[in-house]
Amino acid sequence: MDKRTISETIIALETAALDAWHNGNPTPYLELYSKDFTYFDPIQERRIDGWDRIKELYEGMRGTVKMDKFEMINPVVQSTDTMAVLTYNLHSYSGDMIWKENCTEVYRLEENSQWKIVHSHWSLTNAAIS
Repeated sequence: MDKRTISETIIALETAALDAWHNGNPTPYLELYSKDFTYFDPIQERRIDGWDRIKELYEGMRGTVKMDKFEMINPVVQSTDTMAVLTYNLHSYSGDMIWKENCTEVYRLEENSQWKIVHSHWSLTNAAIS
């Protein structure tokens, strides 16, 4: 698979998961996460290790996230044949509020030829909420 195809694939997977997430549905992200997945975000005090732990967190949030729209700003995919790092800025809109984050996702091509996220890192930007 060439780098352009990998980039398009990764961005499409992430966009679909974000679209569902912004409508309260974490399932597409859960389907993207590997069993050995690790996760950082600014709300959690410690790293979350493993698919079961992130599933527990996300199921507790199911249906509670509702944003009007989102923008994935300047996505960049850096890749090899079996690993890809996606970085982007995310702006999520709800009424007059804008939630601004930085995202890094590390994808790995699994034996079944599916891209899975092995690590996710979210952080708030300097002006996180406007």
